[in-house]
Amino acid sequence: MIPLICEKFKTIETPAYVVDETALLHNLRILKEVKEQAGCKILLAQKAFSMFALYPLMAQYLDGTTASGLYEAKLGRECFPGEVHVFCPAYKPAEMDELLRISDHFVFNSIAQLMKYKDQCSGKSIGLRINPECSTQETAIYDPCAPGSRLGVTISNFDPEVLQYIDGLHFHTLCEQGADALEKTLAAVEKKYGKYLTGLKWVNFGGGHHITKDDYDRDLLIRLIKEFKAKYDVEVYLEPGEAVAINAGYLVTEVMDVVHNGIDIAILDASAACHMPDVLEMPYRPPLYLSGQKGEKAYDYRLASRTCLAGDVIGDYSFDQALETGDRLCFEDMAIYSMVKNNTFNGMPLPDLAVLHADGSYEVVKQFGYEDFKERLS
Repeated sequence: MIPLICEKFKTIETPAYVVDETALLHNLRILKEVKEQAGCKILLAQKAFSMFALYPLMAQYLDGTTASGLYEAKLGRECFPGEVHVFCPAYKPAEMDELLRISDHFVFNSIAQLMKYKDQCSGKSIGLRINPECSTQETAIYDPCAPGSRLGVTISNFDPEVLQYIDGLHFHTLCEQGADALEKTLAAVEKKYGKYLTGLKWVNFGGGHHITKDDYDRDLLIRLIKEFKAKYDVEVYLEPGEAVAINAGYLVTEVMDVVHNGIDIAILDASAACHMPDVLEMPYRPPLYLSGQKGEKAYDYRLASRTCLAGDVIGDYSFDQALETGDRLCFEDMAIYSMVKNNTFNGMPLPDLAVLHADGSYEVVKQFGYEDFKERLS
């Protein structure tokens, strides 16, 4: 729930991504408690949340960052004290020299990539991503174990000879899931790769763990990690993204107009296509403060954007009162996969990046303008 201080949102410039420092700290404290009780290390998966103005705060609770390529690795090294891990399905040769200067751990997606770069990565901690072929979800686009997946080495393609070149194995199979899904995955990993785990220095359990959600079984997670560490004598890494900043951010937007075409349609200065693309890609209906499902409250509205994309629709919501031009709406859980995926399609301005500090103060960390749109083009 948004804190009472959200009265500030009535006067701020919109659209704006606002990270709630109190909510972020709540998540970070849970993660720190888990890693201390389990004896593991936890990294920030920057692909979900990369607001580096908050990296010094997060570094007090987490062990470092994980990156999907050169730019994220650079951001982690420059702004987040701690370890820098990088995994990429394929590394470009031209990037390797710089990656070698800034990264501590390299994880390769195939044996071919491992053999290509193993000598160059001498002195770094090297890992190989495996695919336990154990799906625990139904949405193929988010399932690294889906048939035909390009991610990780399956057991039929695994060559034990590579063990002499690596320090660890990595698997990432979950997406917004609980410890029960990890338990099932670990059973598959041990069944297929168990005989190769002894002698490794570390095993990375990847991300997708919803550790900070209220219904997550953290006791099970801790037990699984402790048992795995004791059995194989390895360091265990987790690299959550969503769990770090889930329910810790808002997208504040203003009603610009209300039009009528069989239904009431509120035109906002925020866009699904530009500012919360997962709404269209997944798709899903983002939570909205003080609203209900269609028909639940007195006034129904379709919330849409001011872009020219006909399908730039956020969803249907209901309210206790009629919406008017100038009203502020506050979408919740907008820290993750929002600012890292946004775009300037149609010349839409990017939202401000702001922090609602624990003391109640509001700080605009960054504003964007025309040059940010222009400089992406030529």
